[in-house]
Amino acid sequence: MTPTEKHICRIAINLGNALLATPDGDGHAKGVSVDMARAWCAANQLEAEWLLVDNAREAVAVLENEAADLGFLAIDPSRAAHLQFTRPYLNIDGCYLVKDHSLIHHHSEVDNPKHRVVVGLGSAYDLFLSRHLKTAQLLKAPSSKEVVHWFIKQEADVAAGVKQQLMMDMQTHKGLRMLPEAFMQIQQAMVIHQGRGAQTLERLQVFLNDYISGGKLARSMEEHQVTGASIAAPDPH
Repeated sequence: MTPTEKHICRIAINLGNALLATPDGDGHAKGVSVDMARAWCAANQLEAEWLLVDNAREAVAVLENEAADLGFLAIDPSRAAHLQFTRPYLNIDGCYLVKDHSLIHHHSEVDNPKHRVVVGLGSAYDLFLSRHLKTAQLLKAPSSKEVVHWFIKQEADVAAGVKQQLMMDMQTHKGLRMLPEAFMQIQQAMVIHQGRGAQTLERLQVFLNDYISGGKLARSMEEHQVTGASIAAPDPH
């Protein structure tokens, strides 16, 4: 990578997805994406400079503006104009949450003009559902962490989100249930600006394949108790 300052790699970490990163209480972050970024920097003799953001759209913005050199985001065609993605390293379940008494029992029943669905603004599942839900109304909470709060406050019909975040919210808010099947697979990847070129992306791909095949991602997931996600198969090429 060619960082703006010699030997510095500015890394955008999205704290809005608790499955990948959370605050550690000392003004820093911990999690799967943080471990991966540290490993990348160590392998390339780079010093990490952390840019902690609250949601995916802020991460997209700093990467598009080249205020960050590296990030971790879900693959989505709407982000590909300015950003390039490695192949996925994690597949995350995007799920729906409803109230216990709801008549909705399967994700195929959600797209109804009578239903209001809460999503996190700018999240991968917001982008996906904005394209795929034809009749249901989307309500956009400021971040993924606020989806269930909005869902309850607005008396909406469905809350959409990352499975692990929704499971955490169910521990706080009673009387909720998760629909049995995921409505999408969110593919998480390492991300750089298009201007970094194909060679940098290829170096990231090689690093990522080694990181996964060497068991480092699995160990990181175990350490951080990641659930509701599966490791993507290494690129055979």
